[in-house]
Amino acid sequence: MDKRHIYNSGIIGNCNYIAHVHKSTNINWLCWPTFEDSFVFGCLLDTEKGGEFNIRLNDTEINSEQYYLENTNILVTEVKGKNAGFRVIDFAPRFIQFERYYKPLMLVRIVEPLYGTANIKVNCKPKANYGKHDYNKSRGSNHVQFDHNNEHLRLTTNIPIRHFFDDEDGKFLLSEKKYMILTYGNSFDAPLQQTAEDFLQKTKLYWRRWTKKANIPNFYQDHIIRSALVLKLHQYEDTGAIIASSTTSLPESPGSGRNWDYRYSWVRDSFYVLTALSHIGKFDELEEFANYITSITQSDSGRLQPLYGILGRKVLTETTLDYLEGYRGNKPVRIGNQAYEHIQNDVYGQAMIALLPLYTDYRFPQDERKDAKSWLKYILEKIQMTIDEKDAGIWEFRNIANHHAYSNLFQWAGASAALKIAQQNNYKDIEEQAKTLMEKAAAYIEKCYDPEKQVYRNSDEGSNLDASTLQLILMNYLVPSSEKAKKHLEVVESELKGKNGLFYRYLHKDDFGKPKTTFLVCAFWYVEALACVGRLDEAQETFEQLLNYGNSLKLFSEDVNEDDGSQWGNFPQAYSHVGLMNAAYRIAIKLDRPIFINK
Repeated sequence: MDKRHIYNSGIIGNCNYIAHVHKSTNINWLCWPTFEDSFVFGCLLDTEKGGEFNIRLNDTEINSEQYYLENTNILVTEVKGKNAGFRVIDFAPRFIQFERYYKPLMLVRIVEPLYGTANIKVNCKPKANYGKHDYNKSRGSNHVQFDHNNEHLRLTTNIPIRHFFDDEDGKFLLSEKKYMILTYGNSFDAPLQQTAEDFLQKTKLYWRRWTKKANIPNFYQDHIIRSALVLKLHQYEDTGAIIASSTTSLPESPGSGRNWDYRYSWVRDSFYVLTALSHIGKFDELEEFANYITSITQSDSGRLQPLYGILGRKVLTETTLDYLEGYRGNKPVRIGNQAYEHIQNDVYGQAMIALLPLYTDYRFPQDERKDAKSWLKYILEKIQMTIDEKDAGIWEFRNIANHHAYSNLFQWAGASAALKIAQQNNYKDIEEQAKTLMEKAAAYIEKCYDPEKQVYRNSDEGSNLDASTLQLILMNYLVPSSEKAKKHLEVVESELKGKNGLFYRYLHKDDFGKPKTTFLVCAFWYVEALACVGRLDEAQETFEQLLNYGNSLKLFSEDVNEDDGSQWGNFPQAYSHVGLMNAAYRIAIKLDRPIFINK
């Protein structure tokens, strides 16, 4: 796997924004003021029009490496040449101040010498409106001001300002620590060095306390901790929404055209995310995301969408930016996502089971959930209204509609969750409605069963198999210890399992042809299924194989090429990390490994 394609970058953030820092030190992706807005730095999608914010070393035999300060989201990049080297510490401030979280639109970069006397050049060239426009640059006494219409950025630094206006040379000798604080909107007037160092220590302390208070199983803790920290960064704290990824249009495979914008919150996948948060005991994050989902379901009187904007926006019109070259020349570059228009009927059941803990877990006061009955009726009515419909399925087929086993499974699971809530609260009328819907959903699922091959197909038509049907085992529709569950797993893996534990979503043609890469979250579902049916040794072995597909920072992409292990798709993918966390928890429970609880 030496020649595999790897995303050689890490991420920093503060639950207000995420920035990608490449091994070269360049900020190659940063959207401000929110995840959904235009990039300020976007050379990930266009090396010319994407702008840059990098620190270059004038030396030979240059190499670099990155690592996180232990148990934090503070990233260190070390650049080493033959004669000199330097270190960059990048972070987004986050800590408690005045009894609330301080999480400004501020990027802090601290540059310090390692050895020798580094001759460096700093370039800071932000772009506006997805690379269409430059910012107007002006000089201050100790800052550079960038303005475009009503958007304002300020770079405050102790590097002589003239270096930012000398495009031909502008190099200087790094003999002491230098500080750069880039802010959006408000100007920065505090003491530079003192503020940067103070914010660094407070941010480090915040992340380490957050990690200490997580419930982490005694099984590959380092990977679980990193995945938990990644997931945390993908939550937009103002609303509680969790996005699938901070990037757009990184192709699932080169030339595939499968380049999607994932900077939105998929209600349809909320169950997996909330399960992961529950496993590590992060109930604040769980409740925030659950409140976001509740707000969505109660404010949308029509059909629920598979995804929404982080502020609850419904219309996510998909457009292409033809003037951008795309990642490594892969077009189209898309913003927005047409999937918001799709019919995906699993979303109602997903919302129901995602919010189940709020109504059944006694750690959440019941007086905070006085709307239980009306909400149950709302969701069950939606399931009843859509249960007979064909839909696009979990993989968002754009021109294919069927009765999908996965959609019916989550209708069944949603009705089952409603039944549990109703029984706990003695809602007799809702109990009967839930039971009826469970039976109806199960009947549709059974129409997908092929008794000759002893496997559940992806729908009631054709013979296609689909990794999403592994959820029949994970959701306990099929009793994991039953022969039916074991046989179903055997048949699915015989067709969809790739090399070294990788797993395809499916192998039949869709709107864009046959998929060419495996889908990492499906491989983690496979690990969970192996553990569920009692094949624990295989589950551990496969899990360990999958860990090899992260980059050097333990960050995972959406897709992996089976042949060479290359990372593809949007990166890092929150759901890949969620899959890792849930698979590790499933194995740890089976192994009876203790869960470390910190208070």
